[in-house]
Amino acid sequence: MAASATDPLATALVMAAVALMLTATTTHAARHLADTTPAAAPAAVVPGIPAVPKPPVVPTVPAVVALPPMPAVPTTVPAVGAVPPIPAVPAVPAATTLPPMPSVPAVPAATLPPMPKVPTVPTAAALPPMPAIPSVPKVALPPVVPSSVPKVTLPPMPSIPGVPMPFLAPPPSA
Repeated sequence: MAASATDPLATALVMAAVALMLTATTTHAARHLADTTPAAAPAAVVPGIPAVPKPPVVPTVPAVVALPPMPAVPTTVPAVGAVPPIPAVPAVPAATTLPPMPSVPAVPAATLPPMPKVPTVPTAAALPPMPAIPSVPKVALPPVVPSSVPKVTLPPMPSIPGVPMPFLAPPPSA
C-alpha cells in the first residue's frame, strides 16, 4: 500500500516537470548555443542601481521514510440493532350517511315550429347573356433608342474554371 501512495506524488512531479519544459521560452538550439559559447564577462556595475540580491537558500525536505500501513476495511458490516417498526396507519373513520341525491326535474318536450323553406335558385337559363368584350386594336410602337447614347461593345467575359458563366444567351440582335 505504501508504494501506491507515492505513485500520485511521482506522477504529479513528472507532470509538473513536463509543464515547465513545455512552457519554457528557451529552445533547444538556444540552450545548445548557450552551452557552446564562452561565458560572457559580468556586466559592469552601473552606479545608482542596486545589485540584484541572491535568492535565499531553500532548506531540503527530509525524505519520507515509510507511511503507516492502511487500516484493513472490514468485509462485514456489524449489526446496528433492531429497526423500529413502521407505525400503523390510522384508520379513517367511516363516513356518515349522506342525504339522498335530489332528483333532477324532467325537461318538458317542446314543440318546435316547422323549418322555413329554402328559396330556390333560378337556373342559368334565366340569366341574361354575357355582353361581348370589344376587341382592342393592336398598335405597333417604334423602338425607343436614344440617339445620345453611343453603342459600346464590351470585351468577352473571362472564363474562370469551376465557376459557371452567368449569361450564356446569345447577344441581342441589333
